[in-house]
Formats: sequence, structure tokens, C-alpha cells
Amino acid sequence: MRYRLNDIEAFLLVMETGSFTAAALRLDLSKSAISKRINDLEQALGAQLLHRSTRGVIATDRGQLFYQKARELILQLDDAATSAIEEEGNLCGQVRIAAPMTFGRKYLGPMLLELMQQHPNLDLIIDLDDRMVDVDGGGYDLAIRITQPLKDMSLIARKLAISRRVVCCSPNYAEHHGLPKSLDELAAHRCIGYAYVHSGQLWQFEPVGQNNRVRTAVVKSTLVFNNGEVMCDAAIAGLGICLLPRFIAAEALRDGRLIEALPDTPIPDTVYALYPSRRFQSRKVRTVLDYLR
Repeated sequence: MRYRLNDIEAFLLVMETGSFTAAALRLDLSKSAISKRINDLEQALGAQLLHRSTRGVIATDRGQLFYQKARELILQLDDAATSAIEEEGNLCGQVRIAAPMTFGRKYLGPMLLELMQQHPNLDLIIDLDDRMVDVDGGGYDLAIRITQPLKDMSLIARKLAISRRVVCCSPNYAEHHGLPKSLDELAAHRCIGYAYVHSGQLWQFEPVGQNNRVRTAVVKSTLVFNNGEVMCDAAIAGLGICLLPRFIAAEALRDGRLIEALPDTPIPDTVYALYPSRRFQSRKVRTVLDYLR
């Protein structure tokens, strides 16, 4: 039996979605049809690609290797096919992007809507989630991350912008609890934390004077949330001091619902566009990346 492209497509989707059920939904097929396609592919290749259990599916070593090579080839085939039908300068096909929730809603979404108006045959799948997703294993073409310097060298990073941050609280909190006069005094205050980043990484401040060392504040997070907008709402409600990106806090700072709680300047984050370090990158992904830059 020879392998079929439809079977490879089913396998790639199972790898990217993590389940037969999710892959079946994407292809509008039954779960049993997806299972048969995977079985046919394994028979054609003479190798087991997936370990199946009640908890889900996990790739074998051969399955992982096949996924990496097959996905790159399918991307090249897809790019060749779309290039043949594209009009001059007009893109078509699918691009999957992962991005943080608030940044995606406030900035990324509106920007990409403009791009889609320029290329009506371009299909964008935008997954908004504050968690740090597996870009390559999740089948994403691009991911937007707002973070300190990256340590994941398996991905290629392109800097898009600087995201400045601010320590803030409500006027009501300041009236009842006072404001810290130094970083050391932060430890005595109620603080609002972010679930997806370690506190030692969050509360870092720029050097002062001739000392070129980054300063880290010890804080006690009495409330911890996994979304910046909810953190902002908690700070406005007077529940504590918060370290937020300025793009989240800006409106509340302008209208007085929040005030700056410290004169010290937090270390800014960087907005990165990340993509897997494959040799091949399709024209539509390059265009989206260049557009965002």
C-alpha cells in the first residue's frame, strides 16, 4: 500500500491538535475515519507513528521525526499550489497565529483585519491565550510573545516592539494604605500577581546611578490572575498594587482610575514574533511577518 496525502494530512492534524477528535472536527470527518487514515499511513510506512491510550495520543520517536519532515514538505507543496492560483500580489491559504489575549484583542486583531482586507483569500486562524503555547508542536506558523529576553533557541524570534510597564494602584488604595517610597517597601503592600510568569521575573526595575545591575523587588501577591485585564480591574477596585503593561493600564491611567505607585521604572518587555526554525517558510507567512514588523 502506498501512502496518501490525505492520510498524512490527518496525521499532521492529530499531532497539532493532540487528539483524533479535534482532528476530525477540523477535517469535518468522523473520529473513526481519522483513525483509519492513521492506520493506513502506518501500514504504508511500516512504522508505528502514535502511541494511543485513554489519555490521548503521543508520537513515537519515528512519528515525531516523520511529523517534522512531512510538515515541512506539505508546507512547500501548499505554497507551490497557492502560488499557482494566486493573482499578482494576492495571497491565499491559511496562517495560524497564537497571541496573548489582551494584546491580540486590542492590537493584533485590528491590524490583521486590515491585512485580510488587502488579501481576501487569506485565511487567518488566531488563537488568543495568555499561556505560552508550543509553537512548533502546536502547528502554529507564528506566535506573538511579550516577555523578557527569550531563552528558547529552537524558535526564530523577530523583535516587533517594546512593551513598557508601570507599577500602579487605585487612588483609593493609595489613600488607605499609602504608596511605597522604595522597592523595599513593596514587600509590605498587597500586590496583584500574574499567574504565567514567575514573580522574580515580573518585578524587575532599571538600574539607578552608576550601578548597572537590574533591581528586583520582593512582593507578596495576595491575588493572582492569568489575564492582564482582570489584574487591571482588580487594581482599579483597590485590591492592591499591580505591575502592568502600559497598553493595558493606559486608559485607566489617563482617566484617573489608576495612578503610578512608584517612581522607579520597570524593565520593559519585548514583543516578539516567533516561528519554528524550519528551513522553509511560506510566502504568506513571510508576508504576515513583514506586515507586523
